[in-house]
Amino acid sequence: MKHALRTLAYSLLFGALLGACATSPTGRSQLQLFDDAQMVEMGATAFQEIQQQTPRSQDAAAQRYVDCVTRHITDTLPPAYARDNWEVVLFEDDSANAFALPGGKIGVNTGLLKVAKTPAQLATVIGHEIGHVIAEHGNERMSTTYATQAGLQVAQVLAGTQGGEQQQIAMAVLGLGAQVGILLPFSRTQESEADQIGLDAMARAGFDPRESVQLWQNMAQAGGGQGPEFLSTHPGHDTRIEGLQRRMEQALPLYEQARSQGRRPGCRL
Repeated sequence: MKHALRTLAYSLLFGALLGACATSPTGRSQLQLFDDAQMVEMGATAFQEIQQQTPRSQDAAAQRYVDCVTRHITDTLPPAYARDNWEVVLFEDDSANAFALPGGKIGVNTGLLKVAKTPAQLATVIGHEIGHVIAEHGNERMSTTYATQAGLQVAQVLAGTQGGEQQQIAMAVLGLGAQVGILLPFSRTQESEADQIGLDAMARAGFDPRESVQLWQNMAQAGGGQGPEFLSTHPGHDTRIEGLQRRMEQALPLYEQARSQGRRPGCRL
């Protein structure tokens, strides 16, 4: 009985995912349950909350540097995103991190500038984060989580015929199965897709895409060891570098074309 209920719950979860209603820039099917206006509103609210919780950097030169790298990338985006009023804030935070939110909101931590040691390396990260926005990963992630939770709730109702400890064990296993089997690998797929989109975007802007490999080597040195990749929402450093190297054959011609067109970013810190 427990096996049958688990199978049914998984069928419900996969059915929700297979009912995709959108396609990513790389041609991958996506589940998107929220409209653009909702996502932009949520992005603006989240950005405002982050600014209330984390202080802005007072380093004007560093802010101009981050603005410069971002502007060169956003100037080459598809029209729908190039027209976004991109807002970039440099936050005083030692972690080597950055993010982008629907509606053109970008945050970069000062700690990232210690790891991304060249403009092209910084462009790797900013391009990656913009890639998440272009591919509407926020909508996809929320939609998948929503569908998964709905499936688990149905399974809990169906499992009501079981009693006590047996029911609790069944639902604990099912919850872990959904997390490891669907949500985590799905997020790694998004990360790899953002890497691909970001690599092309930085190349079109005139940043050398080969610097992306060095950036992730820097990240590996700064971050130390990683846990098991199958329990992570991000690809391992080696996996990420391998993916970037495979994409380099497509990115380098974009870079050479950008350079021939005079795109030579002069961003300096």
